Amino acid sequence: MADNFVGNEIGRPEAARGERAVEGASQCADLLFELGTEELPPVALKKLSDALTTTFVEGLERANLQHGAVHAYATPRRLALRVEACSTAQPDRETERRGPAVQAAFDAEGNPTKAAQGFARSCNTSVDQLERLTTDKGEWLVYKLQEQGKPTAELLPTIAEEALNRLPIPKRMRWGASEAQFVRPVQWLLFLLGGQVVPCRLLDTDAGNLTRGHRFHHPQPIRIENPAQYVELLQEQGRVIADFDQRREKIRQQVAQTAEAIGGRAPIDEALLDEVTGLVEWPVPISAGFEERFLEVPHEALISTMKKNQKYFHLVDQQDRLMNHFITIANIDSPKPELIKEGNERVVRPRLSDAMFFWQQDGKRTLDSRIDSLKSVLFQQKLGSMHDKSVRVAALAGIIADQIGGDRAAAEKAGMLSRCDLMTEMVFEFPEMQGIMGRYQAKRDGESDEIAQALDEFYMPRFSGDTLPRTRTGIALSLAERLDTLVGIFGIGMKPTGDKDPFALRRAALGALRIIREHSLTFSLRQLLVKATEQLQAAITEPDCAEQVYGFMLERLKGIYLEQQIPVDLFEAVAATQPDSIADFDRRIQAVVAFRTLDAAEALAAANKRIHNILRKSDQTIPAAVNPELFDSAQEQALYAVIEQKADEIAPLMAEASYEQVLQSLATLQAPVDQFFDQVMVMADDPAIRSNRLALLKRLSTLFLGIADISLLQA
Repeated sequence: MADNFVGNEIGRPEAARGERAVEGASQCADLLFELGTEELPPVALKKLSDALTTTFVEGLERANLQHGAVHAYATPRRLALRVEACSTAQPDRETERRGPAVQAAFDAEGNPTKAAQGFARSCNTSVDQLERLTTDKGEWLVYKLQEQGKPTAELLPTIAEEALNRLPIPKRMRWGASEAQFVRPVQWLLFLLGGQVVPCRLLDTDAGNLTRGHRFHHPQPIRIENPAQYVELLQEQGRVIADFDQRREKIRQQVAQTAEAIGGRAPIDEALLDEVTGLVEWPVPISAGFEERFLEVPHEALISTMKKNQKYFHLVDQQDRLMNHFITIANIDSPKPELIKEGNERVVRPRLSDAMFFWQQDGKRTLDSRIDSLKSVLFQQKLGSMHDKSVRVAALAGIIADQIGGDRAAAEKAGMLSRCDLMTEMVFEFPEMQGIMGRYQAKRDGESDEIAQALDEFYMPRFSGDTLPRTRTGIALSLAERLDTLVGIFGIGMKPTGDKDPFALRRAALGALRIIREHSLTFSLRQLLVKATEQLQAAITEPDCAEQVYGFMLERLKGIYLEQQIPVDLFEAVAATQPDSIADFDRRIQAVVAFRTLDAAEALAAANKRIHNILRKSDQTIPAAVNPELFDSAQEQALYAVIEQKADEIAPLMAEASYEQVLQSLATLQAPVDQFFDQVMVMADDPAIRSNRLALLKRLSTLFLGIADISLLQA
């Protein structure tokens, strides 16, 4: 926010009638607004604070109130902001309202006409009080009025009320007998402009100059004489760190220092850090621990219950192994911190015991023994059970493994086991453990490391930017899962429409494309989609299902390239040639990107566009081969000779998919192509010569179409 920003004026309909305003200066004072509440939702606290600051400042700017820097504050019990150097009144302004031209305002005798009299009446004055304005377009009657700006204190209640009403609160609540509604019951309202209270009543609460400190350390009211002392008084007297970011960084430092003192390190989850910051006003770190026996449980489950349920920061040692210690952030500086430590250890123990119980119970059965239980779990009514899907995914994963140099048997085995961990108690209690539990259980069952890792990689990537599967079995399994889902849901006519995508098909397509592109997999995507379709033949009702999915995935691929600044016309030029694999598609994209930088690119693109139009409009059969004996010009001979030379030259390059070199070679065709079009009439009167020239152009076009339809490139 720039200092002394002057916003737009509120309501200036006169501007449309040619009025202008001349604004005056005003005095400034710091502004402080604080809404005190019961404990606000910690996850939403920062979002609410940012929204309040944004909407409040927008209100100041709409009211044309100049101001300096803006500071936002947020704790579990307050949303506040301080505005430096806020104008104490709107600037005065002089308005000029233009009336009729002088020529039309007075008759030949100099008497005012009805137009002048009507304008004067509309301004609540007389004609003789009107002034004249001379411009390069003539002379006009004008009425000048001095408007005094309103005091800021009169405008602030409405600005604050509108800001509060616009907060992103999905469900508001009422409290007591009040009709006011907010995210939590309001306890106090502090509203100052300079040292003066802004008189108002918001959310059934009268404004004053009192705030409140920490609920336990300083529950008494604190008087704020001026906004500048707000933060310091709250911290020193009230034991409240009002600044969210300052409190957040303090917690980060406390956790790091406490972990170091124990001999460990705390991998800090930023979302957890935000949530904990939203839970405390005066953070105090407390280190605690649990019995080592719980470390037998998969560490992800222990970490999950500590973070999700208890808001603890877990610790790891120098080898990144989970330690039986954690750090909690208390909201009180207790004289007996050991009681807080013991209380947290007592609370977390039953949760860890539950995780231990689930782990031990699940270990009594192998994943293999759970395969049949998937028959009772429906995937989709028309596509069968989870068992049916596992069978399809296993078969498709085996095919993919063959094509990418993986182990077909391992991929098929992993496909059948991929969903079995969903039937475990651990995943039922901790849904985020799906895949992870499969990996642990597979190792416990004696499966190979490749299969165990693949069961975790089966879900990768879980979200945008997530890690991709690395093992060949995991790659095959993850791809098979996504392609089967895409084909199945498209096949029963439930493809995404608008913003509705209940089966997350867009995410599935993007995940599959990321895996294929980033691992440079060269198999035919079309053929895989056909294989997936064949497995679902009995359920599929949509014709050309594989082509529909292929087109859907190409649209997602276009989006990926757009994010990488690849123009749409370049993408379409490559897509027109229907590359067999995504890896091949990518190589062609890069080749055309390089081709476009060449001096000859624009001329050759235009020439190919011309060739395309000529061939499209021709209604005669074009011979498959060119007959040199029908040439009657040197330009035809020259173009034919260089085309044949280039065809031989680029053949080995095409076999190696060296597309960039191919296009660099073809770029030298510009001169003979230009000479041909300058000197030769393609549509000759002689049908045989005309057909032969069309065949020559088709032969030329085919050289480029081996990589991309460059006629689609825009200038």
